[in-house]
Amino acid sequence: MRYDLNLLPIFVALMEERSVTRAAERLGMTQPAMSNALARLRAMLQDQLFIRGRYGVQPTPIALELAPVIADALTKLDDAVLGQQDFDPAKAERLFTIAPNSYVEYVLAPAIVARLGRIAPGVTLRLTPYGADLAETGVVSGATAMVLGRIVDPPDNLVVQHLMEESLACVVRADHPEIGDKITRKQFEALRHVNVVPPGRLRVGLFQALARQELRRDVAISVTNFFAVAEMVAVTDYCATLPRLICRRLADDRRLKVLPAPVDLGTFPVEMAWHMRYRHDPAHRWLRSLIAEVASDITGEI
Repeated sequence: MRYDLNLLPIFVALMEERSVTRAAERLGMTQPAMSNALARLRAMLQDQLFIRGRYGVQPTPIALELAPVIADALTKLDDAVLGQQDFDPAKAERLFTIAPNSYVEYVLAPAIVARLGRIAPGVTLRLTPYGADLAETGVVSGATAMVLGRIVDPPDNLVVQHLMEESLACVVRADHPEIGDKITRKQFEALRHVNVVPPGRLRVGLFQALARQELRRDVAISVTNFFAVAEMVAVTDYCATLPRLICRRLADDRRLKVLPAPVDLGTFPVEMAWHMRYRHDPAHRWLRSLIAEVASDITGEI
């Protein structure tokens, strides 16, 4: 064969990362090895391919022309090879890297891990931060197996599956001096609030829901994760507006009480996305099915 197929994933990594250093890290290579592979790529394809720039490397016109062809070829190879493989979850030894947003990590991840422990003890998960952008998770390049959360404007090479719909409720301390068994619109707007600002697009849903209802919120403090909310609300007269499944967890805390929102804030989707190269991977397909079952079971318990 005139072509070294091992060089093609390196081409894709350089095209997507636009950095020799980041591409090497992604593929688990040393930088000298990556530079050597780039030299071989240039010789094989008879072009410079990537030109050093101020902030990394930039693809040449020929590299840009070749990129979709090479990516498509690798996807078809993956489909052909992986589609022939059997997967036995009880015997499998495999590590999946997934990127859940903070909501999924709190609500779904423990149940997913528990189920894996029962039926696929050799399958393990590595959680990586969701980040503020899909590209940061590694799912766009295929380096990460899947991303779970709110998927907005996915690129064409991602497959998106809807998992569940989630709604919102309010949490205040159990002995709040002004709030009884319900919270009115006037009370909501008069209270000060704990705001959760996880990375990604989850926070957009709440802001948009409040805007649609023209419901004002006086934010007293912003925290970076859901775990901090209970402690913050329990020692103040603040209110927090949170997804209902998180509120269900907090309802077990005697210091707190969960109340319906004063107006209908609608729902937001929870989704799963993965690179199209994993469409026919039996192990990946099995894990997707398991996650969908866990999401269905959790929402059905309410």
